[in-house]
Amino acid sequence: MAILDNIAKAAKDFFIEDDGHGAAKAEPTRPLPTAQTPYVPPVAASPAAFGSAPTATVTQPEQRHLDHISALLAGDGKDFVAYTKMVKSMAASGLAGPVLYQTAFNAFAAITSLDLPSLLASADQFEQKLAADRNKVLERHREKLGETQTPKAPPSAIVQLLQQEKQLQADLADLTRKLEEKSQQLVAAQQQLNDERQKATAALASYELANASATADLKAHRQAVGAMVK
Repeated sequence: MAILDNIAKAAKDFFIEDDGHGAAKAEPTRPLPTAQTPYVPPVAASPAAFGSAPTATVTQPEQRHLDHISALLAGDGKDFVAYTKMVKSMAASGLAGPVLYQTAFNAFAAITSLDLPSLLASADQFEQKLAADRNKVLERHREKLGETQTPKAPPSAIVQLLQQEKQLQADLADLTRKLEEKSQQLVAAQQQLNDERQKATAALASYELANASATADLKAHRQAVGAMVK
């Protein structure tokens, strides 16, 4: 039958493609559903899980992260990740659902002698490995953000910038206080200058009045004396 030929070819291609470098090229996978458990899509981690940092728009993981996850999922070819590769390979032949997983398991067990409890235990180990690694990454992330601190560890770039920001804010506050003081001194000096100018202007006006009055009085007396001479 054609479908059996396709299944046989998928199984053969799966095991032949592993040339000793499969561990380094392992693709990141997630636990696949069993016949009794419906598939539930994974939920992306909420930004709140990473603290109060600004939300970054990421549409796909970086290659270095994919490589890191692949290294975590690298096994000996007789584990759950290898089984999922068998499933994906056979899915290309047209199988789907419980039949796909059962057929893949039968072929996988025949070649590896791995029973179902051991296969599920392997899946648990990979899940625990991913969870433990994520906890480590989150802890390092908190250290980078300055939320936690490791004794004797050099401060991260973010922590250094936070310290610089704090110092600059303090300097700015001090400069603002000094600027306010100078502004008040300037206002007081300008007011005093205006008062002195008004005093000087008033004094000059008073002098001009006195001078004009004396000049007029002197001129009047001079004219009177001049009239007597004539």
